[in-house]
Amino acid sequence: MSKANLFEKAVRNSALSDYPGILSIFTKKNQVQAVILAGGQGTRIRSVDAGTPKSMLPIGGKPLLQHQIEWLKSYGIKEVILLVNHLKEPIISFFQNGEKWGIGISYYEEATPLGTVGGVKEIENKIKGDFLLLYGDVMADMDIHRLQQFHSSKKSDCTLVVHPNDHPHDSDLVDMDAEERINAFHPKPHDATRYYRNLVNAGVCIFSPAIFPFLQKGVKADFGKDIFPTLVNRINMFGYNTTEYLKDMGTPERLEKVNQDFLSGKVQAKNLAKEQKAIFLDRDGVLNEDSHLVASVNELDVYPYSGSAVKKINDSNYLAIVATNQSVIARGKISEDDLRAIHNKLDTVLGRDHAKLDAIYYCPHHPDKGFAGESTNYKIDCHCRKPKPGMLLDAAKNFNINLSESYFIGDAERDIEAGQRAGVTTVGVMTGKGMMGSRLRPDYFFRNLSDAVDFIIDEPYKQLFDQVKEMTTRSGKKPFVILLGGNTRSGKSSLATYLTKRFTKEKQSVLQINLDDWILHSKERKTFSVFDSFQMPRLVADIENILKKKMVELPGYAHHPSWEALPAHYQYQNEQIVLVEGVVALADEKLRRLSDLRLFKQIKSSELKKRFADFYRWKGLDSESIEKLYQNRKAGEYDIIERHEQFADIVIE
Repeated sequence: MSKANLFEKAVRNSALSDYPGILSIFTKKNQVQAVILAGGQGTRIRSVDAGTPKSMLPIGGKPLLQHQIEWLKSYGIKEVILLVNHLKEPIISFFQNGEKWGIGISYYEEATPLGTVGGVKEIENKIKGDFLLLYGDVMADMDIHRLQQFHSSKKSDCTLVVHPNDHPHDSDLVDMDAEERINAFHPKPHDATRYYRNLVNAGVCIFSPAIFPFLQKGVKADFGKDIFPTLVNRINMFGYNTTEYLKDMGTPERLEKVNQDFLSGKVQAKNLAKEQKAIFLDRDGVLNEDSHLVASVNELDVYPYSGSAVKKINDSNYLAIVATNQSVIARGKISEDDLRAIHNKLDTVLGRDHAKLDAIYYCPHHPDKGFAGESTNYKIDCHCRKPKPGMLLDAAKNFNINLSESYFIGDAERDIEAGQRAGVTTVGVMTGKGMMGSRLRPDYFFRNLSDAVDFIIDEPYKQLFDQVKEMTTRSGKKPFVILLGGNTRSGKSSLATYLTKRFTKEKQSVLQINLDDWILHSKERKTFSVFDSFQMPRLVADIENILKKKMVELPGYAHHPSWEALPAHYQYQNEQIVLVEGVVALADEKLRRLSDLRLFKQIKSSELKKRFADFYRWKGLDSESIEKLYQNRKAGEYDIIERHEQFADIVIE
């Protein structure tokens, strides 16, 4: 390896690689030309400013075209050709020869508009090699190095940047095979009897000169409608699927949205040169009904709330990525093409709610062999089948995801184990398999995907944490003992976990004590009393002993009949914070005297009853049994615990 190559490798593996364009000093492949189609009429956006070219409309106080040129320059591109016609004077006057911007800018003026194709054909003699084509109404901030690497590795003649969008129903769609080769284009309007993959041409491409023989000089044409569909199977054409920010601002509404995204920092944050974070989703039982081995499009039944939940992820700073075991392929029941058809339906149904999945990872394998009809090629011990974390690790590599800032929402033990092994925060849901028989406990547990996403995105306890953190810092006491009480199903456990994780992230150690570990099994209870159920005298004595650094061991308590109780061990080891969470946390005067802060999680009686019913339905009870149990518990527990609010320093509604 040459010294130049060694130096380039060192730069790529160093902090210098964080600076866009630095590698262009050492790599010739970055010396591509860029062509920007800046001559569009802008008829859909004329109401904003009829006298200004749409590529010159302001985003964050400066023209979109300036954003594009500065972005290209930051990745080492030194020459830009602008194709102009309509309202060209403001563009030429503003940019001139590009000297002010540190980049060479030249122009081709179309005497008559020739669509997106004609002008490109006219400048064929100015093109020296591979070139980047960019539509002048697209706000883009993507890692061009990754795009070039993809284009080169595929030996592509035509690489289209593609991505899912939030309005696939009225978009021209692209389809690719498993090797990312483009194999079809689906213009709107779409066939209502079919399902399509949510994948659109983003308005950024890399072409080699091999594209020019397919372009006709002097003929008005459009790449998307007239050229790309004719190139399928005639040229090496691939799709580079990215989650980065690429949005056209061709309507007043989209212009406003792009402007908001830029000012909020979302545009810049989506660049894959920067670390991303994701919410990983299992498929069956989380997004759709788990009918055990979905083997046809007709068997995919998407939950009614999935679209709005995924849309909420899309509107946040998280990626929405599916990671699903699909041994139905290894079992020989469907092919990978069949699975893609099923996922096309998932894309289509979510798209109706303007929601999109940034990526779908699936494992087609199964290790067990010797069954009739199986596909032996898929009968392997792979790296991707959950509970192995392979799909999450692959996604992290492909999208530069910080796993410690990410979540995995699943309905089964294998999801939780995969998440734990990957280092993400795990979230279980009651839908689908509902964590039945699981030996592992997720960090959080919610009724369904919608509740889980609301909690992750909304961060309802963020302000509370800031308040509690300030109190612990001001106190200086060690340990700082926090009691967190409140009725069952009020969200105490989620709040306790959130506080523990946030303190840990702030480098403050926490001993979290879960009072449910003191609950007696129902067969051992002598009376129906909340205080007898929690063994209050022993509980209080044990907490006192824990604070004296004595070890306390408990058999634990299982919240579902299919779960085994997990033994619990508590011992204070100089943690800065001790967080005691449970229904009876504020019930005893001795405990209250031991504490430095008392929190009470309040819940309205109507919501408590609803959550109670959902919880015991998950545990297998019918509606009549649930109602009877609720009435028995109301007087003997819920009304009593509600009165503990009076002992709290802070009541959380």
